[in-house]
Amino acid sequence: MKKITLILLMVAGAGIAFAQQVNEAESASQSAKLVMSNAIDITFSATNNAAGGTVSLAFNNVNDYANGVNSEPYQLKVRTNKRFRVQVKTSASRFTYSGNTTPAPRMNVSNTLFLKVTNNNTGGSVANNFNNKFRTLSSSNQTLVSNATAGGNKTFNVEYRANPGYNFPAGNYTVNVIYTATQQ
Repeated sequence: MKKITLILLMVAGAGIAFAQQVNEAESASQSAKLVMSNAIDITFSATNNAAGGTVSLAFNNVNDYANGVNSEPYQLKVRTNKRFRVQVKTSASRFTYSGNTTPAPRMNVSNTLFLKVTNNNTGGSVANNFNNKFRTLSSSNQTLVSNATAGGNKTFNVEYRANPGYNFPAGNYTVNVIYTATQQ
């Protein structure tokens, strides 16, 4: 009888060991929700912020006064998650004068300061009047680029031209040029 009991205990022990090898599984789930808003910014590539360096157009001799002076190209970058347009205007209709002449001369921006777009990697269209052609700037918004595509590295280059003629005395004439990127 003792042999039978021992065999039964061994068989029962093997059954317990087998029961412990069965794996049970449970799971839990959770939703991940992205809450995204429309986003856009415009920066100058050289400074990587919205304030570009000063564009200095120096008139050093009579030929500069006769022919005007051009700047080097400046690159702007737009990052946005929607189609966009870019407009340009000046902060005032006249330059601010800094110099020794009194009363201060009053130089108009219009027909003195010009701009053109020389390179466009925005996926949009450059307005015909700015597309590799100098167009006068003013204190009213003018569209530079329209229907540009969304993305993180949409760039375009601009160049300036100044041609004030001979009618103004020496000094510094300053105006801010404002670029506005707007989602469409």
